[in-house]
Amino acid sequence: MTSASFPSKLLESAVNEFAKLPGIGRKTALRLVLHLLKQERETVFKFSDSIRLMREEIMYCKSCHNISDSETCHICANTNRNHELICVVESIRDVMAIENTQQFDGVYHVLGGVISPMDGIGPDDLTIGPLEEKLKAGNISEVVFALSTTMEGDTTNFYLFKKFEKYGVRMTTIARGVSIGDELEYTDEVTLGRSLVNRLPFENTL
Repeated sequence: MTSASFPSKLLESAVNEFAKLPGIGRKTALRLVLHLLKQERETVFKFSDSIRLMREEIMYCKSCHNISDSETCHICANTNRNHELICVVESIRDVMAIENTQQFDGVYHVLGGVISPMDGIGPDDLTIGPLEEKLKAGNISEVVFALSTTMEGDTTNFYLFKKFEKYGVRMTTIARGVSIGDELEYTDEVTLGRSLVNRLPFENTL
């Protein structure tokens, strides 16, 4: 679709912005934009305002680095959760996946990725430092490694295990009900829930 085929520069600009989203081609972008044009002005303004407010006001929990509307997310602020049990995950989407299982009552720590030399991501690019500070404080009884069962996820698990074993904290990993090579966020809730309940001592997986 060329610039000449657009009847409006404003329409073309909107299509170009939508097409920047992952998985959205220019044809799909055009369909979405034309859909918005058919909506009431108030509906479109509400849509655009929600995106703007999300970008401007959303925060990251100062404790676990999960997305939050305040300095401390609702999970970390919940006194009924087991704050001695930390589940280490790669991304915010993994927190959502595990929460949907309703099988975990601890808190989380979002690394923000996994170690991947091919992608130029090393330990210093992740939130490993703040996690180590939690272990140093001596209030943690168990760390659950719940990273995706990929080579990068396993490499990160091993790095964390070697780095943290000096603290004498129990370190476990989710059971391999999650298939090797699977991304955690795409695992069904039943399988993921059972993997959490049946987690294993990490050293048993080496």
